[in-house]
Amino acid sequence: MTLQREKRDYSWGMVVDVDKCTGCQACVLACQAENNVPLNLQDRFERARVMSWIRVERYWEGEFPDIKARFIPIMCQHCENAPCEPVCPVFATYHNNEGLNVQVYNRCVGTRYCANGCPYIVRFFNYWEPVWPEAFRNHLNPDVTVRSRGIMEKCSFCIQRIRRGVRNAERENRDVVDGEIQTACTQACPTDALVFGNFMDEDSKVSKMKKDDRHYTLLPHLETDPNVVYLAKIDTDKSAGESHG
Repeated sequence: MTLQREKRDYSWGMVVDVDKCTGCQACVLACQAENNVPLNLQDRFERARVMSWIRVERYWEGEFPDIKARFIPIMCQHCENAPCEPVCPVFATYHNNEGLNVQVYNRCVGTRYCANGCPYIVRFFNYWEPVWPEAFRNHLNPDVTVRSRGIMEKCSFCIQRIRRGVRNAERENRDVVDGEIQTACTQACPTDALVFGNFMDEDSKVSKMKKDDRHYTLLPHLETDPNVVYLAKIDTDKSAGESHG
């Protein structure tokens, strides 16, 4: 017998068009500012304890001199079959009925089992109490908890923005308009490589992009069923060669 989740109106997800990503890191900076992610100073890099809810991986394709740089943003995949959830002994991480992998900070005891279970390496452990320069004190987002030492944290799809957008729509007795709710990374992306929306809405931009022939997910053989879908890079040189072949 399979367990069925209660009926839901929202299934939040993201589509990442790798072909549009230039590796500018604007999404990384926006996420850090929006979600009170601690600053990564030199000592954190030296100890391999850098914390970033979203990262832009760079890799190379081809052989010299015909070599090209590729970029791919990676954040929490908000898996439907998340391997981080069943290993948590205190149920600090769970999947809600809106497609979000939720992290309850005040319940977490820092076992790091979830980080060991995550194949995407997108969960981070707080080794130190976060400290910001005095000049940065007023830049912290009051809508987001400042996490203390000893707990796990990761991308939340800017859940504070989701909740605000849904409440505003309910207050005005209307449905959430596609594109009305944006995460910090999607809002900051200059090339619109990151698109956020409701997969339950068949007319939403993410639903249409998800049906693109270029779509794929990371590590599909693990069958985690992520709510982050990627669109493959378009190689214009190969396309031109195939068209003339």
